[in-house]
Amino acid sequence: MAGPGEQAKFVEGNLFRHVSVMALTSSVGLMAVFVVDLINMFYIALLGREELAAAIGYAGAILFFTTSFGIGMSIAVGALVARALGARDPALAREKATTGLVLGFVFGSLFAAVVWLALSPLVTLLGATGETHDLAVHFLAIVVPSQPLLMVGMVGGAILRSHGDARAAMMATVWGAVATAVLDPILIFGLGWELTGAALASVAARVVIAVMALRPITAKYGGFDRPTPGQVVADMGPVWAIAVPAILTQVATPVGQAFVTRATSAYGEAAVAGMAIAGRLTPVAFGVIFALSGAIGPIIGQNFGAGRMDRVRRAFLDGLVFTALVILVVSALLFALRAPIADAFRAGGLTRDLVYLFCGPLALLWFFNGMIFVGNAVCNNLGRPFWSTVVNWGRHTLGTVPLALWLGGHWGAQGVLVGQAIGGVIFGLAAAWLALLAIQSPAVRPGPGRSGAPPETEPMAGPGERRV
Repeated sequence: MAGPGEQAKFVEGNLFRHVSVMALTSSVGLMAVFVVDLINMFYIALLGREELAAAIGYAGAILFFTTSFGIGMSIAVGALVARALGARDPALAREKATTGLVLGFVFGSLFAAVVWLALSPLVTLLGATGETHDLAVHFLAIVVPSQPLLMVGMVGGAILRSHGDARAAMMATVWGAVATAVLDPILIFGLGWELTGAALASVAARVVIAVMALRPITAKYGGFDRPTPGQVVADMGPVWAIAVPAILTQVATPVGQAFVTRATSAYGEAAVAGMAIAGRLTPVAFGVIFALSGAIGPIIGQNFGAGRMDRVRRAFLDGLVFTALVILVVSALLFALRAPIADAFRAGGLTRDLVYLFCGPLALLWFFNGMIFVGNAVCNNLGRPFWSTVVNWGRHTLGTVPLALWLGGHWGAQGVLVGQAIGGVIFGLAAAWLALLAIQSPAVRPGPGRSGAPPETEPMAGPGERRV
């Protein structure tokens, strides 16, 4: 890791450039994760058996929730490591990285074991029956035990981003996607293993991601300490204080989306098809926005650890400016390409109307979802992670259900989508307000300033933690 006197990367230099580079590189890594799932689905679809494709779909829903656990852990570890680096304490940063990795692996293993034992009832709960149910359980029975490896890869990526090495974090997931692209045709078609081959390719991708995330840490950033039980137990409090709200925050999204899908289904299959197309376009079109929370977090954390609250506020504002620019460019592209996009999905009638609505005014309103991602990053890194949880659950419940039902009653399926978007506006503004409050009154004390002088008051620490 950095030497004792070396300045953390983000406490100097142009903040807008830091935000742009981190968000763009992180979005490539995030897109690689989507590509892994897309590749699996593509090759399985080539087999021409609907039950296999459906099994992958049900399995994906289960894996989303297991991934949410990993995202929460990586946000927590990344925040603690960045904060220590900002305070110019590389030993503390290495300690947080070590215990974060251990906790991620141990609790990832326990979580995977619980999910693995409950696979059949979980898949049944999603509505799968017969051969599709059995195939989904078979696929998950192979993939779920590799969850601890995914946890290692995600925590490793968060540590790299905390050091400002967005490229290495990005490449870990890119290499995972490459491994899947290479192994899928070999295992699915070459060896004739079909769904089993797809599952084994996913496991191999997780191994690659874990290895490629850990290698730069050991080669460039001092590696890890030898963990002790006392150190791991002491760090559990600070890690879980951020991780639990972050996990709950991630779970809110599929809950809200499930309601919107159900509400749209009342207007027929054409409406559901339009929703499905919009759902597939969203992560592709707004991948940079999805990556913002994890990308801007280390910038906030380092400057907070360094006591640079002026740069924390500036990073928040630059994050909003960056969001606005991305939304304007993406919305213009979607609007210009709305007809070819609808044609590509063979969308007509109501389905085409919904695609046009998504590629028009609703794309512009995604700016407010970006505000939520930026605001969440601020709250997570300034000791207010529960505020992020409140915003996300509010956005996907109070900000979705009543408005979607009310406007749906007036304007049909289009009203459901508009209601969901308006909820994003309301809670986007709320997220920005809470972020500014967190900057004014963080739950933990900022670290030493640029002079390296200690803060006026001792940092607030979790149980057994020697410094935040």
